[in-house]
Amino acid sequence: MSGWTAKRFWKAASVEEIPDGHAVRLDGRPVKTPAKAALVLPTRAMAEAVAAEWDAQTGVVKPASMPVTRAANSAIDKVAVQFDEVAGLLCAYGGSDLLCYRAMGPAALIRRQEAAWDPLLHWSSEALGAPLHATRGVAYVDQPEQSLSRLSARITALTPFQLAAVHDLIAISGSLVLALAVIDRRLSLDAAWVISRVDETWQAEQWGEDEDAAAQEALRRQGFEQAGRFFALCG
Repeated sequence: MSGWTAKRFWKAASVEEIPDGHAVRLDGRPVKTPAKAALVLPTRAMAEAVAAEWDAQTGVVKPASMPVTRAANSAIDKVAVQFDEVAGLLCAYGGSDLLCYRAMGPAALIRRQEAAWDPLLHWSSEALGAPLHATRGVAYVDQPEQSLSRLSARITALTPFQLAAVHDLIAISGSLVLALAVIDRRLSLDAAWVISRVDETWQAEQWGEDEDAAAQEALRRQGFEQAGRFFALCG
């Protein structure tokens, strides 16, 4: 969305149902993506959220304050046209999932990882039919091909809009299983965030919190929560 420096020219944003979904209009004119594609949204709830973001703009349009619009643009301009590539990148996380790589020590951190991550691996095995092996250290461990296939099937069955949201859930957390637990409502966004940051929380407890690192964590958490909300708007 670089180069998008439009100023507010419209009085009101509105939502219109069209044959392919829902469109957002600015004084009756359709909104387009940065790539000039039609901004057609899958649900009325998403369209209303986009319209609200446009209505909230004053003066110069600020894309950073429009997370739903930005995610929808990404789904249309990027994910939809590169679906197989994006899905493939996300499926690869199944083979190196955060939940499978544990600390060598100390014992207290090992116990904390087990308490947070073992239930999710159990859920993956029982609910998704995708058992995964956990290991200590960073040496790569092969995962069952059938498990990877089943996890991949879940990813490739998503719509481009859903995949745009799941992309951020996985990329920020480092875990495909955790992202699936969020979209299957096995975990709340708050719980998922805490589980994904076990190592970072431990480090901060041991060595103190660095201001710059804390600011980056806050941005990551914001992105994670926005991705979860965007998935919910997909219907």
